[in-house]
Amino acid sequence: MSTKPSAPTFEHYREALGIGEAKPRISWKTQAEPDWSQDAYEVEVVFRGATITSGRVESQASVLVPWPGPALGSRERASVRVRVWGNGAPSVWSEVSTVEAGLLKPSDWEAVPVGPAWPEDPSSDRRRPPLVRRPFTLSAAPLTARLYVTAHGLYEVELNGHRVGCESIGPGWTHYRSRLKYATYDVTALLVEGANAIGAWLGDGWYRGRLAWDGGHRNVYGRDIGLIAQLEVMMADGSRVVVATDETWRAGVGPILSSGLYDGERYDAREEQQGWSSAGFDDSDWSPVALGDRDPGTLVAVDSPPVRCTEEVAPIAVLRTPRGKTVLDFGQNLVGRVRARARGERGTVITMSTAELMQDGEIYTRTLRTAVSTDEYIMAGRQREEWEPRFTLHGFRYVQVDGWPGDIDAAAANGDLVARVYHTDMERTGWFECSDPLVNRLHENVVWGMRGNFVDVPTDCPQRDERLGWTGDIQVFAPTAAYLFDCTGMLGSWLRDLATEQREHGTVPLFVPVVPTNSTWRAAQARAVWGDAAVLVPWALYQESGDVSILERQFESAKAWVDQVECLAGDDHVWDRGQQLGDWLDPTAPPDNPAAGATDPHLVATAYFAWSSAHVALIARALGRTEDADHYARLAEQVREAFGQRYGSGPGRLTSDSQTAYALAIRFGLLQPAEIAPAGQRLAELVAEGGYHIGTGFAGTPVITDALTMAGEPAAAYQLLLQRDCPSWLYGVTVGATTIWERWDALRPDGSVNPGEMTSFNHYAFGAIAAWLHSTVAGLAPASPGYREILFRPRPGPGITSAAARHESPYGTISISWELLDGQYLVRVTIPTGATAWLDLDGHEPVRLGPGSHERAFGA
Repeated sequence: MSTKPSAPTFEHYREALGIGEAKPRISWKTQAEPDWSQDAYEVEVVFRGATITSGRVESQASVLVPWPGPALGSRERASVRVRVWGNGAPSVWSEVSTVEAGLLKPSDWEAVPVGPAWPEDPSSDRRRPPLVRRPFTLSAAPLTARLYVTAHGLYEVELNGHRVGCESIGPGWTHYRSRLKYATYDVTALLVEGANAIGAWLGDGWYRGRLAWDGGHRNVYGRDIGLIAQLEVMMADGSRVVVATDETWRAGVGPILSSGLYDGERYDAREEQQGWSSAGFDDSDWSPVALGDRDPGTLVAVDSPPVRCTEEVAPIAVLRTPRGKTVLDFGQNLVGRVRARARGERGTVITMSTAELMQDGEIYTRTLRTAVSTDEYIMAGRQREEWEPRFTLHGFRYVQVDGWPGDIDAAAANGDLVARVYHTDMERTGWFECSDPLVNRLHENVVWGMRGNFVDVPTDCPQRDERLGWTGDIQVFAPTAAYLFDCTGMLGSWLRDLATEQREHGTVPLFVPVVPTNSTWRAAQARAVWGDAAVLVPWALYQESGDVSILERQFESAKAWVDQVECLAGDDHVWDRGQQLGDWLDPTAPPDNPAAGATDPHLVATAYFAWSSAHVALIARALGRTEDADHYARLAEQVREAFGQRYGSGPGRLTSDSQTAYALAIRFGLLQPAEIAPAGQRLAELVAEGGYHIGTGFAGTPVITDALTMAGEPAAAYQLLLQRDCPSWLYGVTVGATTIWERWDALRPDGSVNPGEMTSFNHYAFGAIAAWLHSTVAGLAPASPGYREILFRPRPGPGITSAAARHESPYGTISISWELLDGQYLVRVTIPTGATAWLDLDGHEPVRLGPGSHERAFGA
């Protein structure tokens, strides 16, 4: 095998067009023989008509290495390739990758927001989404053309009648007043010499649409709606033509009658204006546009993957309900919308209402709360019509279809009705399977839950009037998320907003971005588990990616949170003041009070205080901030001692005699070494006394199997995992769940839905078990940040006879598999070039392994 590095990548982008970094870091993966190791590299950059090289750099680094030359300017494009040395010989050069900067300075922007000038009712959910357009002329065919675009609200752009890009619900959701993301498109192929036209659909989205549950809040960021677009065309003669949103644009009404993220979209195809985004369209009856406030200082290049359709799902059945309704069953709880193709008489109304489940033979909508979640299409009467909503997404498995003009069974069978799955288009990085098919389905449910709730921000549920970026949910799930998908770009972007939304005294909001809600959920209230996202999510991303810049960027935010908790805890370092959410959704909590579980909420808060303090120390150490590292390490030790004094009740015993209390104490290192074994025994006893049913909520669930394993009780962890009765991870699987639920008993054993106000059937937090499946059941984990060193440490247990995991790391594909054969475990591992591994088999001294494939056996 000849040694060859892959085409380089830049920062955490899948597509490096219009990026916001002037000196993007560069990464590559190398294919080589197992005994090969990199000694040096060279990066070659071609731009501004010159070739710039790093020269030979003596280094083993291949992930996020420095940009070797002058900074890119706005709009500048560079070609990059790399080669490496190992065993004294240079490799061939890699394939070339290109990177292009976006508009890096506020002064680059000429565009201003343009939207409708007609009067609108600011309190209405029925504001009609407008169209905006402008014709223009080019004297010749373009050499290159770029469109830089964003919006107050949501947008889809068309050039000469063709859709630009395939992204959905752009520009996503950020703290718009400080950060409004713009996208960059190469539109060269869509332009022609002579007459051209550009136009855009606009929707309310998060910017001014209804948000939250207590009656809904509108116009959170503004009452206006507007497109911000700058089309820059480079001509062959070196001249540049700029078509920017300004007073020359026109606004008109289109076929969308209303659109909302919660309520769905109403579309009247009879109102379509054919050719409106093409040259030659007569817009004389359209209105002048209103100009919005121009603040180019808030415009930032997109720094995370867009939301896209990533899959189409066909219905598995067409159901008839007792009330005579027709319902499509897509066989999978998913997030997206239905695309319909039909032929019918003009004025025919097709209505599609979505739901997560059925009850008594009908779609069940109580779990939607006030979200209408219904799309309506009024037919134009053409030979064949195709429609999919633009500015809404739903969480559903079932869709009730009313008014279908024709044979709906045939339509479902031939692809005229399909569910299109939407989420942030992250690269899949982690896979797991084992000998138990129910556990495999559980893992698949976790994946689907993550897909459905990673929609530009990490949301808590996709179906009801909420869909907020709850900090506690992602804090507990982030390590699992990092196993499954490359979410560094998306969560890194969201963390920027977390720091922006953080209060001056350090309090982290319960959800980011912040929207107004009732006083119970006010953002200015500090709560453990949720606020700890400021510390623990950056750390999880660092472990996955090895990118220390994430820690640098978020350090002040993380430190401010722990400093705030230190003030709230006081001199005794026990956080026993204020309202806490505790072990949220512990199965013992009543449906109407999810915080009233079996564990003292202040024990949970103090445990997290210690854990986050220790992690701020680790972050400071990674950044070389020795003084800070020492300070927070001392603080963590003080909190550990305080925890033991307040909540210890004897050797290895705690005042809260619950699964969560012991799991946190063991996993967070809050016990003396001699206390770990008896605490583990007590935890195993509690699990056994509970019939191996789960007894934990948000705080305890992500750590309980780790705690049992660490304390020498892995068999109890496996029995807990494999329990099939409610409450348990596999209970949902046995009754047909295809995602993770918000409550352990969201669907009760008698078939009824939990009566709690919050009952979602797509809620990823309890899916945090998947991290243990990867790290312990299969035995694959990072031993150093970014998987430069790998830990293979499988710990088989009763009930599972084989397991395997695969992970696409910054260095390449890592894999492990093991199976029980003739009384022994046979384990096989693969290590990519550039990484090394420790193979830690039960009962054996750890062995260091180099790149390549290896096989070992160990006793059962």
